[in-house]
Parts: sequence; C-alpha cells; structure tokens
Amino acid sequence: MKPYNIIIKPVTDEAGNYFSARVLEFDGCIAAGETKEEAHDNIYEVLEGFIEDMIEKGEEIPEPIGDEHFSGNLRVRLPKSLHKSLSRAAKLEEVSLNQYIVHKLSK
Repeated sequence: MKPYNIIIKPVTDEAGNYFSARVLEFDGCIAAGETKEEAHDNIYEVLEGFIEDMIEKGEEIPEPIGDEHFSGNLRVRLPKSLHKSLSRAAKLEEVSLNQYIVHKLSK
C-alpha cells in the first residue's frame, strides 16, 4: 500500500472516549477504535475498501501527499517541513492554507 497520510486523534463525545482515524487523501475515509492501534488497523481496512470501490468504478486513485507537493514558496520562504505541517493542519481544520496561516499569525 502506498504511504498515505493517516491522522489519528483521541475523541471524547457522547459516545465516550475513542480514537478517530482518517486518510487525508480520501474524503470520507474514516474509522474509529477503542485504542490508537485499533483505529490504525480499522482505517487500513476502510482504505482498502475505498480503493477497491474506486477501481471497480474506474475512478482515479489519488497519490499520497508527500514532500514533493510542498514547494515552501508562499510570499515568505519557509522550510518544506513547516509548509507540509501547516498544510496538514489546515486540511484538518477544513480551511485554506492561507486562512489557517492568517488565523495562527493573528493570535
């Protein structure tokens, strides 16, 4: 399997305490588990199903978001690793990179 970006975070809500996992490259590819390890295992099962369905439908499978996607070039030069980190954080917040940076800088 390709190195997709898996995000796992703890959740506390009306359902209790658990871990939520998602794949950044696939909208709606989400799983949960009582432990981080269980969420990790479950997300790969869901991901396999997503990829199988996309292949059956003839849809293009997204490539993993990797370092090569981050030029580090905004209006200000910054390290690629920081650009990647900011981009992932913005995706998690479901806002544009520009909105995320402006929000963080305005604090």
